[in-house]
Amino acid sequence: MSGRVGDLSVKQADALAQFRENVKDILPQCPSQSDHFLLRWLRGELLHLLDTITTEWQVPEVIDKYLSGGMCGHDREGSPIWYDVIGPLDPKGLMHSVSKQDLVKSKVRDCEILQKECDLQSERLGRNIEAITMVYDCEGLGMKHLYKPAIETYGEVLTMFEDNYPEGLKRLFVIKAPKLFPVAYNLVKHFLSEDTRRKVIVLGSNWQEVLQKYIDPEELPAYYGGKLTDPDGDPRCRTRITFGSEIPKTYYVRDSIKVDYDQCVTIGRGSSHQVEYELLAPNCALRWQFTCDGADIGFGVYMKKKIGEWMKASEMKEVVPNQRYNAHLVPEDGSLTCPEPGVYVLRFDNTYSIFQSKTVSFTVEVLLPTSRQLGSETVNKLGHLIQYISFLIMSSDVHTFPSECGKRLNY
Repeated sequence: MSGRVGDLSVKQADALAQFRENVKDILPQCPSQSDHFLLRWLRGELLHLLDTITTEWQVPEVIDKYLSGGMCGHDREGSPIWYDVIGPLDPKGLMHSVSKQDLVKSKVRDCEILQKECDLQSERLGRNIEAITMVYDCEGLGMKHLYKPAIETYGEVLTMFEDNYPEGLKRLFVIKAPKLFPVAYNLVKHFLSEDTRRKVIVLGSNWQEVLQKYIDPEELPAYYGGKLTDPDGDPRCRTRITFGSEIPKTYYVRDSIKVDYDQCVTIGRGSSHQVEYELLAPNCALRWQFTCDGADIGFGVYMKKKIGEWMKASEMKEVVPNQRYNAHLVPEDGSLTCPEPGVYVLRFDNTYSIFQSKTVSFTVEVLLPTSRQLGSETVNKLGHLIQYISFLIMSSDVHTFPSECGKRLNY
């Protein structure tokens, strides 16, 4: 049962009746006494904050100007439409410019604006409008959007949405999705209920045609294949949809964000430290963050054919050129899409330092495409064979490295 009026289980109907009985003394003072209104509370709407967040809360300027998205038009059934424009979004800039709490609060505000529009549409049309249509424009989705602190914050937003607006989404169209989309979706889908996942529809090259099936062209921005424009003729309707851009560093309120790292190693003078990943499927991604105590550190990514076989940097294929980073001043983060399978080596380089050892703290993650894209056989192999190997490579360890790898891989 969906939990909507007309589609309640016996248990849900009993809960609604009991709730109505419990609030019968204050019900006459409520904006509505309908089952639709009471079910919203039973489904766990946010309470006190919501009455004032759309009218009294001052949205930080950087969010107002640079957090992409906006409500624009209604679908053919009268539901409000919300657009999220991913490409121009600057996740790292946002996380350095505002608090996580303000970002979450801004999305609560958006949800309440949409809910109020649903209520207004219900009055206009004489029938209940309870859910919205969303359009995710993923053109330009790239590795910068996988910035870990931003993904974690977005996860909190999705959890908030699931907890407090469980029936608020009718459908979500994903348009112009690049090859990286399955990796990005894999990072956040566990925050979504099965019911919500079923509402996510990834469209192909005919996305304009499909959108017009659900949205009248008069209600669809010209930029997305409709006829709607701003009064000045802007096809993107930017008075209603913010497209965002890179955030100027003048907005930054912090140089870095506190990170809990998974590994910490000391790299001796004149030495290096290698971390290997064997990726068995194409289009996986690697994501890393690291910091260094005391001085700079070199970092590069390489590729080789055989796991467990120690090789010099000059003997491997260079994927991300080695360079020195001031990670002792500002933590570094980065990511890499790996179009082909193979063994990828992340190498921290201290060979240029004659006198000083370095302590490096780091986290490295493998981001997998969706199981549908990988295929079940590959998923099973990945579950057994993607091995994380971390060794401190000193001159005295070079000869024992390959055999030690064999022990730890446990093929």
